[in-house]
Amino acid sequence: MDQGVVEEWLSEFKTLPESAISSYAASLKEKASLVPAIYKVIRENYSDLLEPVCHQLFEFYRSGDPRLQRFTLQFLPELVWSYLSVTAGRDPHCSGCIEALLLGIYNLEIVDKDGQSKVLSFTVPSLSKPSVYHEPSTIGSMALTEGALANHGLSRVVYSGPHLQRETFTAQNRFEVLTFLLLCYNASLSYMSSSSLQSLCQLSSRICICGYPRQQIRRYKGINTRMSVSAEFLVQLITGIHYALCNGESDMGSKALDDVLYRAQLELYPEVLLVGNAIKSSLHGGALKSNKEGSRSIQVEITPTSSRISRNAVTSLSIRGHRWKRHESLENSIDSPESGPSGPIPEISVTGVSGERLANGEVLRNRTEGEALGGSEAGADSRAEVRRQKSVRRLMEDGVSPAGRVPY
Repeated sequence: MDQGVVEEWLSEFKTLPESAISSYAASLKEKASLVPAIYKVIRENYSDLLEPVCHQLFEFYRSGDPRLQRFTLQFLPELVWSYLSVTAGRDPHCSGCIEALLLGIYNLEIVDKDGQSKVLSFTVPSLSKPSVYHEPSTIGSMALTEGALANHGLSRVVYSGPHLQRETFTAQNRFEVLTFLLLCYNASLSYMSSSSLQSLCQLSSRICICGYPRQQIRRYKGINTRMSVSAEFLVQLITGIHYALCNGESDMGSKALDDVLYRAQLELYPEVLLVGNAIKSSLHGGALKSNKEGSRSIQVEITPTSSRISRNAVTSLSIRGHRWKRHESLENSIDSPESGPSGPIPEISVTGVSGERLANGEVLRNRTEGEALGGSEAGADSRAEVRRQKSVRRLMEDGVSPAGRVPY
């Protein structure tokens, strides 16, 4: 039955005019039995339908229709595993059509519509901006220091490319090509079906545990040959696993993440350990979605929409307030009787308004008594006397003898 479904799918696209490709791409979702049948063909390396299926999938991708391209991309994890398992089994003749399909997709993706090499750009995450791994509001006070203000709005951009055309797989370029293909797959994760996410988790677990003692714990009875992997390839796997974890594949995703971290510890890959442990830590605080039919998204904490400014933030208002507070503190220090200098002060007498000579300190005592009585006039006079004392002191420091000053 599965073979008949695949054969019908192969024949109907060949006779399809270009004007009907768009409607045909929309009707592929209605063929529920087609995707499992294609998976079965890919898993059977010696199937007679494998070569025409790979050719048809490449034609889908070359058509340029986004829906047909995503239809091909959903089989990418299974195609990668089939290729790697055959390569590890030292039987490259069985993977010729799969290898050609993978290389064809790669060569199409590294160039634009005009045939020019693409240069991809990536913005490095910043702690001041939210990401899928952290939320600035949970870090603490994000005070706007002088250095932060200088770097505000600046972001680091990393560029990838241009990539070279590849005609064959070699030991040197194998994981470079596969990593780029997984990057294209992760760009369309929100369109992938649950069967594709399951295939990605299986690929991640198998490639990381084959040939290691953990294979016996997982009870996987496939090939037992160790496969070499690169850190970049594992990071791309973790990206897809993270999405699967939060979109209905929590069990398989958790096992796959543990297996990737297990392999990263053996290989001492710091990049993989950093990303994997960050995802694992972020999942401890929140429950994973178990509804496979619900909306597909990664659950993160939502940044509050209300503007919140730290009390330590440096703003123009805070600077003005700081100046006002400093001015008030100076006046209070002058007004308070305890704010005088700790050392001895020479007694200076000045002539008051009424002609009386007041010794130093008497004005302050009179002002304190006047304020205790609630007399506003006494308080005003006392403040005037304080100002006179300050002016006299400045004149004495300058060596000028003030008028009305009695010799000491």
